[in-house]
Amino acid sequence: MFERLLTSFQNIFKIPELRIRILFTLGMLIVYRVGAHIPTPGINNDELAKFLVEKGGSLLGFLDIFSGGALSRLTIFALGIMPYISASIILQLLTVVIPQLSKLAKEGERGRKKIIQYTRFGTVGIAMIQGFGIAIGLEGMNQGAFVLNPGWGFRLMTVITLTAGTGFLMWLGEQITERGIGNGISLIIFAGIVARLPSAVAQTFDLYKVGQLSLMLLVALAVIMLAVVAAIVFLESGRRKIPVQYAKRVIGRRVYGGQSTHIPLKINTAGVIPPIFASSIIAFPATIAGFFETPWIKSLGTQLAPGSLLYTVLYVGLIIFFCFFYTAVVLNPVDMADNMKKYGGFIPGIRPGQRTSDYIYKVLTRITFAGSIYLATVCVIPEFLIYKLNVPFYFGGTSLLIVIGVGLDTAQQIESHMLMRNYEGFLAKGRLRGRSG
Repeated sequence: MFERLLTSFQNIFKIPELRIRILFTLGMLIVYRVGAHIPTPGINNDELAKFLVEKGGSLLGFLDIFSGGALSRLTIFALGIMPYISASIILQLLTVVIPQLSKLAKEGERGRKKIIQYTRFGTVGIAMIQGFGIAIGLEGMNQGAFVLNPGWGFRLMTVITLTAGTGFLMWLGEQITERGIGNGISLIIFAGIVARLPSAVAQTFDLYKVGQLSLMLLVALAVIMLAVVAAIVFLESGRRKIPVQYAKRVIGRRVYGGQSTHIPLKINTAGVIPPIFASSIIAFPATIAGFFETPWIKSLGTQLAPGSLLYTVLYVGLIIFFCFFYTAVVLNPVDMADNMKKYGGFIPGIRPGQRTSDYIYKVLTRITFAGSIYLATVCVIPEFLIYKLNVPFYFGGTSLLIVIGVGLDTAQQIESHMLMRNYEGFLAKGRLRGRSG
């Protein structure tokens, strides 16, 4: 098995086009990591980072994961790619509500380019609003100790710097998608998360050396990590295949149709969006409470802090809700049944039309419930490790889902390039399936 993997990695660099794409992707990710250490002008970064660690709360810690630590240092990439993700999600939701956008989404390549253009405009707008909010917040925080020269000059400079940083990352992601390998936006988030892993592992071993962590706990942690990773890989690749049969049609002298296929319904259709939304919604009031000294506000913040019973119950409930909500936005059983009927397809044993849509809805509800429980379990595990077993770094949850999902998708694209040129992929039997495969 090991020899096969080694041979596969060697074959990757024997394909000129694939080698260039991989090197281009690595080069762009290096540019991103260099920019993540360039500070925003006019700010006392050392004092700000120290303050955010003490007072930032769970929301800033959560968002800092996606920026690769750039938010806590307030570098030019402090906003990361989150404005782009927010704009994309908003456009997807508006597509369901606004008929004009829904029609545009069905116009093929032209409609797709138009929606991408709207997403870019939305990204710039969200980044400008967030940048201005950060500038105002810094001037009012800790009696303005973090701003060297407060005023409209500083605010304008901060908005321009942070918006330009997000715009550059958006362009960088599009370049990786077009000229590199894998999805550029996802790989940028992936790089930001992975960049913090070495320091987290080193911190864990430092605690072991000083006796704060036992050897038994380290072994148990490694076993849990392997089990969770295996479960995520298995379930992210899982599909519920609904068989579809197409009737034969005779047009002139040719016979069309008659083949059998299937509809692959993913166990986790919503991806990492439910935990991202759930974490942001719950963490917001807890973070705001950290900046106030009022007793009842601080008490509310304590009850909503990660590790508490109320936080866990709300977190699980919101993950399940957003799993169903986002799946309903992305997949419409009525449209699927209508398209199937239009092209002469049917599910064996199910009548076309209303009966077909009801059957698809029933199957989709069941697998979405299973997927939501799986997501909630994966995301609650780090809370248990951190607050019950005192594990000193963020393990699992949303970051682990992103890392594994992006890794699967990228490996799938690399394997596709290899198979097209008559090289063997990573697996001896079958193909490696990512989240989109």
